[in-house]
Amino acid sequence: MKVEKKRGYFGIVFYEPKFKENIGTAVRSAHCFEVDFIGIIGRRYKTQASDTTVAERHVPLYEYKNLDDFFRHIPLGCEVIGVEVDGKDIRSFTHPERAIYIFGGEDRTLPKEFTNRIKIETNYCLNMAVAASIVMFHRNF
Repeated sequence: MKVEKKRGYFGIVFYEPKFKENIGTAVRSAHCFEVDFIGIIGRRYKTQASDTTVAERHVPLYEYKNLDDFFRHIPLGCEVIGVEVDGKDIRSFTHPERAIYIFGGEDRTLPKEFTNRIKIETNYCLNMAVAASIVMFHRNF
């Protein structure tokens, strides 16, 4: 079943991902959930076998050298939302019309610069690709 496109746009951005394989899976999910753009802060993206849809051919992929570079390129009026263990519960979160969702590596927390945060309540830390997929699903439905 195809999801009806809502107003606005959203992107997902990965902050210094630990495992390159997670990016391929998340990028494939982003393509499935019709994300408007994808970004990576820090490490550079290399095509992954887990991205079977070759998403970068269909969804813009931006690379940012560091946090300063990322913050200089946020679209006007777009909210930045970190996905972290210390945020507001996603189950009661209302997604803004224009948003960028930031996901960090599993072995660290997001930097303090990301003050607006949501969380997915679980017993353990989620894999980056799984967390991204849950957020994209929640936003679309």
